[in-house]
Amino acid sequence: MDPHLLALLPVAAVWLTAGAVADGLPRLRRARALRRRTGWLIVLSLTGLGLMVSVVFAGLSTVGTTPADRAAAGLALAALPALLVAACTVRRLHRLRAGTRAFTSAPRAPVPPGLRAHAAHPLVGLPLQVTGLALVPAAVTASGVGAVTGTEPTGPALTVALFLVTAIGVRHAMRHSRLAARALPAAGSARLPDPVGSARAT
Repeated sequence: MDPHLLALLPVAAVWLTAGAVADGLPRLRRARALRRRTGWLIVLSLTGLGLMVSVVFAGLSTVGTTPADRAAAGLALAALPALLVAACTVRRLHRLRAGTRAFTSAPRAPVPPGLRAHAAHPLVGLPLQVTGLALVPAAVTASGVGAVTGTEPTGPALTVALFLVTAIGVRHAMRHSRLAARALPAAGSARLPDPVGSARAT
């Protein structure tokens, strides 16, 4: 197996790990744990984006159809959710981590409802999970499983994948709505810091 194709395996592993970590954020009980996991998630997100950019540059630096080009083509399905991670998710993760800064001196402080609702926002976990799922077909192809079994992604498989992504999105939206409703009575005390609003006020 060509090493360029094998490069897709760690890329998929990083994104799938990030999706699993993001899914568990709203279930954390301590603010200190939320801050630590959010830091891990930022690192995983930036690592995944960096690996994808490296694979694309490797494909662009070659001439003709090479394994590097095929590896870069394997990222096509994951390109859009990865861009969403870069544009929205990473920024939200930084805001979430900033919201936990006030609890660094109280390691056993519980997670405020507002922060829990923010951690459950669909734009935090959904893009990470969709990116990981979109890389699974490329990782399976790179591992040689498809060549051994003679199977490749087909219309029904893509339909199942679309249904799975929709179900994950609905789950995120419902969980966020439930946690946001619980945070309403404490909205004033659990609100995330807004540097833009603070700057305008001053």
